[in-house]
Amino acid sequence: MARSETLRAIEAILMVATEPVEPHLLAQLLELSPARIEELCGELTASYELERRGFALVRVAGGFRLQSHPDQAPYVERFVLDGQPAKLSAAALETLAVVAYKQPVSRAQVAAIRGVNADAVVRTLQHRGYVQEVGRDPGPGQAVLYGTTPLFLERLGLDSVADLPALADFVPDAVVVDALERGLGVADGWE
Repeated sequence: MARSETLRAIEAILMVATEPVEPHLLAQLLELSPARIEELCGELTASYELERRGFALVRVAGGFRLQSHPDQAPYVERFVLDGQPAKLSAAALETLAVVAYKQPVSRAQVAAIRGVNADAVVRTLQHRGYVQEVGRDPGPGQAVLYGTTPLFLERLGLDSVADLPALADFVPDAVVVDALERGLGVADGWE
């Protein structure tokens, strides 16, 4: 198959796919090596960027997907949401962050970190497809352990949880903590 036809075939497959398509599946379908698929997808990505297309070819959740270009988000949001934002609550976002960074994690561990019962929020996140049962704790009671799903990675535009920003990026350094403590009177014994 000619290079141009192979590129068209990749585009056609990705256009109809409802989930990211893994390189090995594309390789199998097109009878090419996964390395060659990676190369061709890289070419398509660069081509779309150069042409300033309204869509992009991105690697998420271990595969490739065509999606709207990030700079077109305001228009896509208006079209998709039609004024009905489907946002997660602050509690759900906190719980999702705990699961993402600490996985595998039990509901009791999530509750201990957040300081509140997390049962209902975990059920909501499961229902929306962002977290799933990934195993059982070998300790007493064999608590269910939760982790994030491919949908979570897809929605965040990540290839794997290893691509999450480091937690240290969100923690103030010692100088800031010291200044806050002084400002709150903690350093003077006031608590």
